[in-house]
Amino acid sequence: MKKCFKPLVAILLATASLGAAAQQAKPEQLIKWRQSVYQVLAWNQARIKANVEGQFNKDEVIRAANSTAAIANSGLGALFAPGTDTGKGWRDTTVKPELFSDTKGAAEAAGNFAREANELARVAATGDAAAVKVQFGKVGESCKACHDDYRKKD
Repeated sequence: MKKCFKPLVAILLATASLGAAAQQAKPEQLIKWRQSVYQVLAWNQARIKANVEGQFNKDEVIRAANSTAAIANSGLGALFAPGTDTGKGWRDTTVKPELFSDTKGAAEAAGNFAREANELARVAATGDAAAVKVQFGKVGESCKACHDDYRKKD
């Protein structure tokens, strides 16, 4: 197994049991996990942004893109269980109630994010900084679309 894929496999294995754990967790715990996951995503996106706007480090971008793709494919939907539309994790949740009633739209948004994140990982592996920048923008667009529809304004 390639060295760069070992962390990805570890993340996938760690999140494989998330569905079962989510079924037993209290809503407050699910909200905390959800908020934590999105902080990790923000960290990875910041790492990529720093690279496409500054000195490009292919290995750093690959790590961040692979982490983003792993999270996008980890079953995040389990963290949006009934009862997590209100409440507090680390802070109050910012999820709009519409996410829980618009299952088709929410699934489409999640699918778009996963597709764009997977493509980012593929493009990052090429080392083409210009292509990474374009695909990074597409990932951001998928995030923004979901936020526009399903996240309360701060």
